[in-house]
Amino acid sequence: DEPAMAEILALQVARFRRGPFVLDYVGTYAEGLRRLLSGDYALCLLDYNLGERNGLELLREAKAAHCPTPVILLTGSSKAETDMAAMDSGAADFLEKNELTLHGLERAVCYAIEMAEAMSRLQDLATHDNLTGAKNRREFDRRLQEEWVRSQRFQRPLAVMMLDLDRFKAINDTHGHPVGDEVLRQAADVLAGQIRQVDCLARYGGDEFALILVETNRSNALATGQRLHAQLAANPCRSARKSLTLPIEASGGVAAWPEDAATLADLVAAADVALYEAKRQGRYRIVSAGGAAVE
Repeated sequence: DEPAMAEILALQVARFRRGPFVLDYVGTYAEGLRRLLSGDYALCLLDYNLGERNGLELLREAKAAHCPTPVILLTGSSKAETDMAAMDSGAADFLEKNELTLHGLERAVCYAIEMAEAMSRLQDLATHDNLTGAKNRREFDRRLQEEWVRSQRFQRPLAVMMLDLDRFKAINDTHGHPVGDEVLRQAADVLAGQIRQVDCLARYGGDEFALILVETNRSNALATGQRLHAQLAANPCRSARKSLTLPIEASGGVAAWPEDAATLADLVAAADVALYEAKRQGRYRIVSAGGAAVE
């Protein structure tokens, strides 16, 4: 809340051994929240006093929006209840202005950033498949539940696609599992590059991938499946390990709400049944729960 204080802090952070850091100063609640939610900053030094509103309110709004940027709250008092409220609201640390020192500020800033980076790495490990970089099954289930609730609330379509690599076992048996891993990574990279940011790609298990297609009905999901199928075929895996090129062939099944299911469990089951139908018809095709097929 004090431009002069911001100038002093700017001089201090520029001298950090880990830095130098550059301090951007904003003097309003709304602009501070907007900047924080942009994700463009390594850390936020947040004043408690922000006019009619306070730093705890801003911190809670940021955390409710899943903002990953660590925040250190700056207070002008030593009230224990303020300190505890800051930590309960998601602050990485809190510092009293009248006790600020260059060393203490640097320690707090560097520690908060390191902890945020460590938490980010742990989050990646908890939500992503280690081999392919796609989301893992647990995160897929969480995201699907989230999107299902949203689609029900706003009465918007939602589609699920199951993709299975054809004859993948033969690749492992003939060329070894390391080459099979290369094929899986290539398939995941191709699929990830072809879907929208709002969609979700996950390794469902083994050589099977699952996709959540937001705001997508059955016909559009089938068209998306056709495009993904074509892109996989157009981008074979060129294995550096054995100097060979392996085609990526896939079968898929798609289902959408509300056309194909009344519940979330039925939606996943319908996509799975469509996948097995694609296999039954001879593989290398995408089939919808309504029976349509695209080779």
